[in-house]
Amino acid sequence: MPFITIFTTPKPFTDPHINIIQRNAIQSWAQLCDELEVLIIGEEEGSASAARDLGVKVLSDVRRNSQGTPMIPSIFELARQNNGSPFMAYLNTDILVLPDFLQAAKNVSSQLDRFLMVGQRWDLDVRTPLHFTPGWQTRLQEWTFREGKMHPPAGSDYFIYPRECFTSIPELAVGRAGWDNWMLYEARQRGWKLVDSSMDILLIHQNHDYRHLPGGQPHYKLPETFENVRQMGGRQTIFTLYDCNRRLTEGRIQKFPCSWRKFWREVEIFPQVKLHSRFLGRISYAVFHPIRAFGKARTRFHGWRVHNK
Repeated sequence: MPFITIFTTPKPFTDPHINIIQRNAIQSWAQLCDELEVLIIGEEEGSASAARDLGVKVLSDVRRNSQGTPMIPSIFELARQNNGSPFMAYLNTDILVLPDFLQAAKNVSSQLDRFLMVGQRWDLDVRTPLHFTPGWQTRLQEWTFREGKMHPPAGSDYFIYPRECFTSIPELAVGRAGWDNWMLYEARQRGWKLVDSSMDILLIHQNHDYRHLPGGQPHYKLPETFENVRQMGGRQTIFTLYDCNRRLTEGRIQKFPCSWRKFWREVEIFPQVKLHSRFLGRISYAVFHPIRAFGKARTRFHGWRVHNK
């Protein structure tokens, strides 16, 4: 039985650049070892062909919303039903990993029972197929440190967790903003350790444009993103890597470093993660983010007036 199953939902393989980077990513996962299984979930054009070429399994029967976007609850449940690994890892299909990914998962799982591993990524321009010949890990690492840039600590492009976690997920659409932030929120409010693994995992994102999205718009501007936020319970559930309460450093779990920023953030989210009160969470959000809260209230009031004219 594999130690961990990586699953993903790719974009269509029709765009030449997207085809290259997705195949690069999946091949990097498959290179790790025989303790790992890879699942492609979805029937986007080219998925079946890519799965055959790369020697991985594809599951096509995923539930979608009215816009045809695969839904996170269906993706995660399909992955759970089709493997027996004790640990699961969702990765975006443009992400390259190195052997430190698997080792970090082993290190955390030996120290914690319930957890979610997340982390920052490095952004790198990759335009050609990678060659996974001996020494590819060292070459890729050197290239990343030489030409890549570390992405701000917002959401996460990977999630490693025990298979018993995340059995109940709101109706969130994949590839739209917000759902990754909800994963961090869910871990904190469930009392699982939220582990920032950025120091032990070199995660590489292959840069791309947004031509695959409706109108070529960034995902955070799409109506499905706003629906994601509504399904999540509002903007107060948008958690980032600053909300981690543990950090993985050289294989050991440590408390997240203290700072004034961290202190006040913990005060802000206390009603949600400790009292489990969405009502108090909204009040706390309004106190700490009055301009955003006022703008949201004004938008709601304007919509109410238009509706009642």
